[in-house]
Amino acid sequence: MSLAATAPVLPTPTPAPAPGTRGATEHGVSPGAEPSRPRVLSIAGTDPTGGAGIQADLKAFAAHGAYGMAVTTALVAQNTHGVRTVHVPGADFLTEQLDAVSDDVTIDAVKIGMVADEPNARAIAAWLRRVQPPFVVLDPVMVATSGHRLLDEEAEQAVRELVALADLVTPNLPELAVLVGEQAATTWPDALAQARRLHAASGAVVLLKGGHLTGEESPDALVGARGPDDVTTFSAPRVDTVHTHGTGCSLSAAVAALRPRRDGWESATRDAKTWLTGALRAGGALAVGTGRGPVDHLAHLPTLGRQVFSEEAWERIEGWREAVESMGFVRALADGSLAVEDFGFYLAQDAAYLAEYSRVLSRASQLAPTPEARQFFAGAAVESLEVEQALHRDWLGEHAGMDRGAVESVDPSPVTAAYTNHLHAASNGSYAETVAALLPCYWLYSYIGDVLVRRAGDLDGHPYARWISLYGDPAFQEATRTACSFADEAARWASPAERERMLRAFELSSMHEYLFFEQGLTRPTWPEAPVGGAEK
Repeated sequence: MSLAATAPVLPTPTPAPAPGTRGATEHGVSPGAEPSRPRVLSIAGTDPTGGAGIQADLKAFAAHGAYGMAVTTALVAQNTHGVRTVHVPGADFLTEQLDAVSDDVTIDAVKIGMVADEPNARAIAAWLRRVQPPFVVLDPVMVATSGHRLLDEEAEQAVRELVALADLVTPNLPELAVLVGEQAATTWPDALAQARRLHAASGAVVLLKGGHLTGEESPDALVGARGPDDVTTFSAPRVDTVHTHGTGCSLSAAVAALRPRRDGWESATRDAKTWLTGALRAGGALAVGTGRGPVDHLAHLPTLGRQVFSEEAWERIEGWREAVESMGFVRALADGSLAVEDFGFYLAQDAAYLAEYSRVLSRASQLAPTPEARQFFAGAAVESLEVEQALHRDWLGEHAGMDRGAVESVDPSPVTAAYTNHLHAASNGSYAETVAALLPCYWLYSYIGDVLVRRAGDLDGHPYARWISLYGDPAFQEATRTACSFADEAARWASPAERERMLRAFELSSMHEYLFFEQGLTRPTWPEAPVGGAEK
């Protein structure tokens, strides 16, 4: 059944300027300067208890490093038990507020929540057409938690017009049903079908929220982010809590705050959903109200006395660090007694490792939330293939008679394969987990470099001087510090559960680093397959 046959017609979307070109002025920033953080505007009603509305939006903006601004559509007397009364100052005053902001401040993103009535909705639409902010997120507040419709028919149609002006719309299932003029979906496939119809009619990307469904998982989906048939599904374990006041406001606000610094709606949504899951889990500890309490918008931030991620991770691997210092391979490499055959085996395995390691670095670059992180990991991927492998080929060609083809076709040992399999598994998770798994590839190598340089002393005439110098290279030390900073930044936004996964990934990589070096003296090989007909 088509949308046009069952619902009021939505306005045909007009082509939007390229992101970052709308509303471009020089207000509030010197020509050519970059703002230190996105400036994000909330257009919504109030909540005196602080869990929803513009109060929740401002907390979500701050939690994601954005500078928050707010324009009030309605003054709402509400608490964790529900709404009591609503006062709407009027569309003229709303327009004055909107103009006061946009006449002075460059707006990087807008989040729209409760519009209250038809005149307000039309005033916001007129302002959007005039100012054209780069990113517009609409949370269509149309149906109360109890199921009651909050807007009359004229106001609902005005909200449909706002959908066509938004870049992203974030309805829950009852709100989606109102927007498409149908009954609320009771299954995930039916909800996806309605979201596709809304995207086709409006042109807006739809963030479909499945929180009203039942089940152990809480699915969300982006519909239309990369084309009319594109659907990206996000899922997380359903959090068993009554502290859900302001959940929709907070999620849409987080996406709006993240989008100016992300390369698309997918990465912004993924990070916002991860943050919200942690905020939901921590909401009960706030002890705010006696009804449906709010989420904890700042649950991800370090509490007093909590360590920086890299410091905590480094302390956790104290045993592996001590093992690295005393391992036979490092001692023999430092004093020059390491057999050429053993060093050649190690280098050949390192060449096999680098081929997979570079793929994980590329994956980190794809997942990275900032241009700086994307550039760093992409550059590291190229470096590992074009520079490091070339050094390996040169030495193996000179000392082991291996040509390039032989080096590139080396079979990984079980130890090497276990390490790269671990890195690939981590890269199938979040950006934070990927960076945590990669960090020992920098940090322990850097640490070993310090040990080698200290123990080797004068490298004049040392058979492995070139490699010891490489491990202790100041540029590599600087790259290690940069990798630590990216891991620490990722951990700031991680939920407690994700932070623990980061720490575990770091620990496992440290173990694999130790085993990888130590295999230089044991030369493990793949076990031969059993011969058919063997006794059982």
